[in-house]
Amino acid sequence: MHIPIKAISVFHMAAKLGSITRAAEELGVTPSAVSQQIQSLETRLGTSLTAKVGRNIVLTEAGTRYFSSITEEMERITEATQNVRGRHTATMLTVRATPTLSNSWILPRLGGFLAAYPDFDVRLDATTEPTDFTREAVDVEIRHGEGRWPGMFVEGLADERFIPVAAPSLVAPRSAEIAVLHDHRLIHSVKAQVRWSQWFARLGQEAPSKQRRLLFDRSHMAIDAAVRGLGIALESTLMMERELADGRLACPLVEVPEVRLTTQWIVCPSDHLRQRKVRVFIDWLRDERQRWLAAVAELGWA
Repeated sequence: MHIPIKAISVFHMAAKLGSITRAAEELGVTPSAVSQQIQSLETRLGTSLTAKVGRNIVLTEAGTRYFSSITEEMERITEATQNVRGRHTATMLTVRATPTLSNSWILPRLGGFLAAYPDFDVRLDATTEPTDFTREAVDVEIRHGEGRWPGMFVEGLADERFIPVAAPSLVAPRSAEIAVLHDHRLIHSVKAQVRWSQWFARLGQEAPSKQRRLLFDRSHMAIDAAVRGLGIALESTLMMERELADGRLACPLVEVPEVRLTTQWIVCPSDHLRQRKVRVFIDWLRDERQRWLAAVAELGWA
């Protein structure tokens, strides 16, 4: 009996990633080619393996059983093939982080990592979707949240300080009392863990009752809007290090309330720590954290 190894491999990749499009990108083929291979396998097996949900796919009951049965062997074949070709997975590091953290904090520092470890290939996936480590080929994630993921290695990236910020042209730095916040449009990051309502509540104050607002679902957009003078944002010093350092943003308040929280966490399955590439990257993150803490201390935001 002929075993359709190509179709099986394509199905395995699509099932692991949960997406025809992402599987096509990984395999270097078109989405239609991926779909055709899966349909061919389904015809041969006489049952449906997948179903479409929006842009993604989900496995049927038969697909789930089949994926579970072939995964271990497919990964062995992949590893053996890469070793024979001289491409060792030990040198490919895949990191996932939110778009804002990827662009504002990791990317400006990544050159130092590459210089220290020139043999590594690095893939940085910028997304807010949490990793399913059982199905996705991600080595380590920096995840936004509260840090409660049982069964995983979890370490806080840094203790962040949340402060109101504005362009100096809108409100002069360290010149105003909290009442100034009632006079300007407030910029909101709707997915942030410290929002304006919470910030005012921690101070024992009421949020402005008739508030002019500008809302974003990404922190980097809220930061950019504040830089452009569109209002006053409430953001983490971790996310706007560059803007504070070069003076594009500053806190307008004479006295800045102390609101701290860790919102970014280094996350991976504990067994990933056995891999040198993961240990090296986490150690590098710890070193960069210390440098960042020293930098924000100089700015007065430690």
